[in-house]
Amino acid sequence: METGTLISLALYFILMIGIGLYAWRKSTDSSEAYLLGGRNLHPAVAALSAGASDMSGWLLLGLPGALYATGLVEAWIGIGLFAGALANWYIVAPRLREQTEKLDNALTIPQFLANRFPDRALALRVTSAVIIVIFFAVYTAAGLVGGGKLFETSFADLFGQTGISDYMLGIWITAGVVLAYTMVGGFLAVSLTDFVQGCIMVVALVLMPIVVLMGDNSDIPITDILNNIDPNFLSLTAGLSFVGFLSAIAWGLGYFGQPHIIVRFMAVRSVSDVKAARNIGMSWMGVALIGAIGVGIAGRAYIERNGLALEDPETIFILLANTLFHPLITGFLLAALLAAIMSTISSQLLVSSSSLTEDFYRLFLRKQASEREIVNVGRIFVALVAVAAIVIARNQNSEVLGLVSNAWAGFGAAFGPLILLSLTWDRMTGAGAVAGLVTGAGVVMAWIALGWNAEFMGGPGVYEIIPGFLAAMAAIIGISLITYPDGKVAIN
Repeated sequence: METGTLISLALYFILMIGIGLYAWRKSTDSSEAYLLGGRNLHPAVAALSAGASDMSGWLLLGLPGALYATGLVEAWIGIGLFAGALANWYIVAPRLREQTEKLDNALTIPQFLANRFPDRALALRVTSAVIIVIFFAVYTAAGLVGGGKLFETSFADLFGQTGISDYMLGIWITAGVVLAYTMVGGFLAVSLTDFVQGCIMVVALVLMPIVVLMGDNSDIPITDILNNIDPNFLSLTAGLSFVGFLSAIAWGLGYFGQPHIIVRFMAVRSVSDVKAARNIGMSWMGVALIGAIGVGIAGRAYIERNGLALEDPETIFILLANTLFHPLITGFLLAALLAAIMSTISSQLLVSSSSLTEDFYRLFLRKQASEREIVNVGRIFVALVAVAAIVIARNQNSEVLGLVSNAWAGFGAAFGPLILLSLTWDRMTGAGAVAGLVTGAGVVMAWIALGWNAEFMGGPGVYEIIPGFLAAMAAIIGISLITYPDGKVAIN
């Protein structure tokens, strides 16, 4: 590996740890400060933190790889995500910021649900905390697998013979740096590093397709190259069935129920700042998605024009970074990929830790625990969840995208309708909340177990978030209408 690349990566790691130390000095004196940054995030930090923790390595690996392999039709996933994120900022963000503080200053999603529906408080806190920890252990493992594969493909000669595989070495390095700033600095460290990582990611995604296109001296237009591969390569609709269209845009439904994303809404400085955060966040997301699409499309043309071989489409970003740029810039681009991976891992670790701390340790073991004790216990739980994720990630052949897809659907179906209706429908009851939580998660798991996400009634599979979301919504409404007004707490 080139010295310049190593220098760029070393500076990136130092910057992340430095931010962690800064956050440690600023906001780790109480559980609210450690878990929510004191509810004082600047709109820009909240916006980019939500975006960076959302997109993960999927933005630089999965989406460009899908477009590289199949064509522009895969962009519908990005379109669905953009629409879902926009709706999330409009519907959930202002209401969640206001109501979590109003309802006894809830610091976690399970705690908010318990305060909103006190008659089912214990069931909601325990069930939702279990779902969060289990799904996020797998979700975090998926991120670590991405880090391991990045080191395996790009940094194979970095440490020579260490007695440990490059893949596992990548996992340990990725986890180690994330743990360093997350355990020390808590939510503020995660949010500030997300902000920096979000800036790095969007610059990389804008830079790469521009360099690919501007460095092309051929007289053959890129559209002709891609049409020679497949006349429908640049079509948004060719070969797209109605079921496929619904499954693609249904990814957007998942936003309403992703704890590591919506917790940013709880931490923004004030309700009035939500609008500014929304505008910043959606602008970032739009540019980032367009850049990722550009990487996949331009990368395919570059590979075809130069007669190169690419075994794994999801490594197109890595190949272009190593091929087209000066080592210093290559290091920056690989740091962008690490940023995408690490920003999501850190957010997931902290949300899992907060649920274990507030919804297990404080609830069952130490109700009178001091603020300092809670912060230290939170750090311990961050490390324990990371260890569990490392154990899961040891399987190098893990189907990462499949796991992420299933986890996204599980969260979206279990928490999405629950969060939406708890914030907007005054007739919702605690019994309805429990019913929706269990139904959403149960339908998603059953759908996956039956294989209906791969093939359904002799046709293409239906993404499991669709039946799970609809079933949870029906369960909440039906049970709430039956049990209203028992256990009701007004949201106004």
